[in-house]
Amino acid sequence: VDGERVLDEIIDRSSKEFTVFDGDSERTAEIKVIKLSESAQSVCGISAIDTDGTVMPAEGRPMKIEFIGDSITCGYGVDDEKHEKPFSTATEDCTRAYAIKTSEKLNADWSLVSYSGYGICSGYSDGKTQQKSQLVPKYYDKFGFSYSNFDGGLTAANIEWDHSKFEPDVVVINLGTNDASWTRSDEERIREYMENYDEFLKHIREVHPKAHIICSLGIMGDDLYPFIEKTVEEYIAQTGDSDISTLHFDIQDVNADGYASDWHPTEATHEKASEKLIAAIRELDTGI
Repeated sequence: VDGERVLDEIIDRSSKEFTVFDGDSERTAEIKVIKLSESAQSVCGISAIDTDGTVMPAEGRPMKIEFIGDSITCGYGVDDEKHEKPFSTATEDCTRAYAIKTSEKLNADWSLVSYSGYGICSGYSDGKTQQKSQLVPKYYDKFGFSYSNFDGGLTAANIEWDHSKFEPDVVVINLGTNDASWTRSDEERIREYMENYDEFLKHIREVHPKAHIICSLGIMGDDLYPFIEKTVEEYIAQTGDSDISTLHFDIQDVNADGYASDWHPTEATHEKASEKLIAAIRELDTGI
């Protein structure tokens, strides 16, 4: 409410009612409802908004950014800054991660397409089995993906997403951390990663012809970053599309900033990443 978090709730039953704003006198308030945990772990919806006043939609911000990523973008485990517990949705908070931090500082509307453990050619792997079911591009044109269903059996992955509903000025891709667990130093696997990355770039450009695309990696490892650079170079040479760039995030500094759940970045690490991304976006011809 008016920029202050007044409720932080785990929804533990099929239907739950919350009072987020009340008072004896009439006034205007800005109400924001955010699902802090990623779509893969659970689904939720708003069945009704009850008020004795008038509900008006918020005005759009001057800039829009779409983020495509994995657990880092989701804010996986960021609420467990002592690195004490196994992951749960209770310790996931996208608003404390670099993507939304970046958007808020730039006064931009944001959209997250992010799934923990997912990648471009493989999800997180032991290096022996390629996790082809855990690929972000597979669900990019869907409303989302979740291991849960809505009431009645409706699944997010069966709902087509209309990309015209959110036309970003900038698209930030941060994928490769999980792929690296599969590719290792295998040239054939790395080539598959690059080919899948190139194919995904072309599809993003197809649905967002005016967006600048930033291809980033590095917070939890940068093994595949040189191959992202090479893929982007080849993409530009092949397509002539130069409205694309790369960004190398600094690897998290555990001595300075610690770890969150399962060796994921803390809010301090996310803060540093957001500052680096903001600097990169401000260098673009976006008017910011």
